[in-house]
Amino acid sequence: MSRATSPEPQYLKVKNHLREGIASGHWVAGDLLPSEGALVTQFEVSRMTVNRALRELVQEGLIDRVQGVGSFVAQLHRISSTLNVRDVHEEIVERGGQHEAVLQALVRGKATPQQAAELGLKRGAPVFLSLIVHLENGVPIQCEERAVNPACAPDYLSQDFTRITPTHYLLEVAPLSEARYMIEAALPGEVEARLLGIARRDPCLVVKRITYSRGVAVTSVKLTHPGARYQLQGSFSA
Repeated sequence: MSRATSPEPQYLKVKNHLREGIASGHWVAGDLLPSEGALVTQFEVSRMTVNRALRELVQEGLIDRVQGVGSFVAQLHRISSTLNVRDVHEEIVERGGQHEAVLQALVRGKATPQQAAELGLKRGAPVFLSLIVHLENGVPIQCEERAVNPACAPDYLSQDFTRITPTHYLLEVAPLSEARYMIEAALPGEVEARLLGIARRDPCLVVKRITYSRGVAVTSVKLTHPGARYQLQGSFSA
């Protein structure tokens, strides 16, 4: 016997309508959004329902509300953080080193269950995949395994990532509004050990990150660093 699917709450219909309009560029930073009254009429819901949707979008930083005027798409401020968006090229140059990127793969693939969950896609949906090794003065210090939401960066596969890093490119085309992290010590997989020139028993610092722009997941990336060659340092500011 199948279980009936619960209907979507009314406030979520309003919230998702506005969120999707912002994500698609229908409304851009500074634009005045439809009034509460207009949304009440459009969705045939109560003013309280509309107010909840707007309140949650304010809490997420996607809109600003001005009493007596209306709701506006918020100005997105790029988050600056060595933990969130620091470009490995910039890190190496600041240390006085020479950065080199070796592209191992840049392909269109189908989202695995994990990638689909991380990027908010359906299983098997198109996804862009890249595998890059970053070197400092000729020594591998980072293996970057990345999946990208094609809707957020449709030209990703046409970039030359030996000249520009994926981090730099993605920040330009999809300004960062949120990042989620997991940092752990782990042993490298077979491919990572080979690309980094280390043994399978050598400990690594692994950073897993999902970044968002306007509430939409842009990319998930796994950054594997040989523990003996890399230190993670940083601060956070918005």
